[in-house]
Amino acid sequence: MANPVLVEVTRGDLVESVHRGSVAIADAKGNIRFALGDLHTPVYPRSSLKPIQALPLLESGAADAFGLGEEEIALACASHSGEPMHTTRVAAWLSRIGCLESDLACGAHPSRYEPVAEDMIRRGERPTRIHNNCSGKHSGFLTVARHWDIATDGYERHDHPVQRAIAKALSELTEIAGEFPWGVDGCAAPNFAVPLDAQARAFAKFAAPDSLPPERANACRRIVRAMTSFPELVSGTGRSCAILMRSAKGRVAVKIGAEGFYAGMVPEMGLGIVLKIDDGASRAAETAMAAILDRLGLLGGDPAARDLLNAPVINTRNAIVGLRSAAPSLAQADIRA
Repeated sequence: MANPVLVEVTRGDLVESVHRGSVAIADAKGNIRFALGDLHTPVYPRSSLKPIQALPLLESGAADAFGLGEEEIALACASHSGEPMHTTRVAAWLSRIGCLESDLACGAHPSRYEPVAEDMIRRGERPTRIHNNCSGKHSGFLTVARHWDIATDGYERHDHPVQRAIAKALSELTEIAGEFPWGVDGCAAPNFAVPLDAQARAFAKFAAPDSLPPERANACRRIVRAMTSFPELVSGTGRSCAILMRSAKGRVAVKIGAEGFYAGMVPEMGLGIVLKIDDGASRAAETAMAAILDRLGLLGGDPAARDLLNAPVINTRNAIVGLRSAAPSLAQADIRA
C-alpha cells in the first residue's frame, strides 16, 4: 500500500503536487507513540545519522584527548553550508589533530551559502574539501583514528575500525543484531539502512539516555547539548535545522538528511522523531518536521519556522501564488508527548 500524503503544494485553489512518506515517533522505552506509513522497510537516514556517527568521537575519549569543545561536537553532527564560521573551525580542528585538508575523504563542493559561494567565484577561489558539508563529520572520524593510533588512510571504508564502531553503536541503539544493509553516502562514508521504527527508538534513547550505560548516556547528552547550543554550526545561515532549533529555544535537536529524511530528539519529552519522504524532497521533509514540532507545541513563533510550516510558493514577481503545507494526515494528527 502507498504511504500517506504528508505534504501538499497548492497553486491557486488546487493541489498541484503531493509528497508521500512515513513517520515514526518513539519514546525511550521503545513504544511507538505515533506512526504513519511503512515503518519496517530499511531506509537510509543519510546525514540524519550524524549524531550516532559522532558517538565514537566522545565514547573513545578522543574528543577530550584533543580538547574538543561543543563547537567541534556540533560540527561533527553537521551538514554545514561551508561558511567561514564552519571552514575556519574545521581547518583549526584538522591542524589540532595533525591532519591536512587532503586527509579528508570527502570531495570538495561549493559553499551552500550563496553569498559565500559568489564571493569565492569573484575572488577566483576554488572550494576545498573543508567546504564539504560533511567535513566536520570526517574530522571526527580522523580524530578517533588519531586517538586510537590507527591508520587514517581509508577511515571511510566500511571495514575500518572507526566505521565498525559506528555500526556497533547503531546496532546497540536499535537493538538490531548482525550486519546492516549499507551504501556509500555522498561524502564517501558508509550509511546504514534501518527500519523507521528502529531509528525512532534509537533517537528516543538519544533524547532520554538514562537507561543507557553511563559513558554512552553522557555522550548522548553532550551531543544533543552541542547541537542545540550551536544550531548554525549544525547547518548554516537560513537553513532549516538552525531555524527549527532556534525557534524551539533548544528544546529539540533536529538533523536533516538527504533524500527527504529528517530526525529529531526531544529530551524533555523523551521522544525520537524520524520521517522519510518517498520522493526524496527536502522541501517536504522540512514542512513535515515543522508540522510535527508544531503539533507537539515545540515549533515556536519565529517567522522563519512558521514559513517552513506554511511555506509560500513565490513566482518571479515575488507574488505568493500557492502554499506548501502539511496534509491533513499531519496537520490534524493527534501527536502528543
